[in-house]
Amino acid sequence: MYQHLRKALFALDPERSHHLSLDAIGAAERLGLMSLFAKPIPDNPVELMGLTLPNPVGLAAGLDKNAQAFNGLGALGFGFVEVGTVTPRPQPGNPHPRLFRLPEAEAIINRMGFNNLGVDYLLEQVKRRRYSGVLGINVGKNFDTPVEKAADDYCICMEKVYTHADYITANVSSPNTKGLRDLQFGDSLSQLLNALKEKQQQLASEHGRYVPLAVKIAPDMDDEAIAQVARTLLSHDIDGVIATNTTIDKSSVASLEHGAEEGGLSGRPLTERSTEVIRKLSEELKGKIPIIGVGGIFDGDSAADKIRAGATAVQIYSGFIYRGPEVIREAAAAIAELHKGRVIAS
Repeated sequence: MYQHLRKALFALDPERSHHLSLDAIGAAERLGLMSLFAKPIPDNPVELMGLTLPNPVGLAAGLDKNAQAFNGLGALGFGFVEVGTVTPRPQPGNPHPRLFRLPEAEAIINRMGFNNLGVDYLLEQVKRRRYSGVLGINVGKNFDTPVEKAADDYCICMEKVYTHADYITANVSSPNTKGLRDLQFGDSLSQLLNALKEKQQQLASEHGRYVPLAVKIAPDMDDEAIAQVARTLLSHDIDGVIATNTTIDKSSVASLEHGAEEGGLSGRPLTERSTEVIRKLSEELKGKIPIIGVGGIFDGDSAADKIRAGATAVQIYSGFIYRGPEVIREAAAAIAELHKGRVIAS
């Protein structure tokens, strides 16, 4: 059924299709119709950052930036859903067009630029939570906030969402906000994590509840840079790492229509690179920080490969756009099969 629906959606402008799909998913959940689309997901609880995921297949941030449809998305079978990226103030993002499909490669290029309605709007949506799985909230900085003051924006968002999030992700790896990726390295990353951990500890004390903090990194790093990031994450006791965001390397799609567009590339071309980053990161972290694997998951095998490389759980975005809810079930079933006879906990 989804293949017929996809044909209609792909006939529309990508961003219009995106908004229509979210509206439809939200409405279907409110009307109690999600059982028409959702398929049974294997029971496979996994411990991640002190949280129990019903199953280890999640929805990556970026699809539901404003938390307008997370209840419906969760009802499709995701064990955890991450909303955002959200910023302190609303912002329109980059000029249109900014979202491009590359169907020949089962890929997407976007240069959205953290378009969102602001953290206060997202918070009002999250207060209407009916989804019983784990909810992550992904936070970032406004485009006009200087990089040297980025920590202020992250901390504002963290403070506002803290009591409503099961975990919080700091997005320092989007290629579509000028200077943001500089926060992944050296003193910039260390200073940001210092501020975030201090705010996390303050909020945990105030609310009597510890909300884990994850950091989302890019795939465009060499082994030494990955090792350096791993050392910094360990030294600051970060609770989790999400690997990876979109890539700026579009050499694999350069010959295709839209293949030279500015922005981050996601989808099947990212599969192998994201798995390589997970493997290297896992070697450096030695099990001390759990990894959520993201990038080019389109079926059970690609999901299981992320787990074999060292991830505890996975997230899907482009695979969901191209294949629909079926990819959730396939990924969950493959990981459940992989887990048979052994305990996976981080």
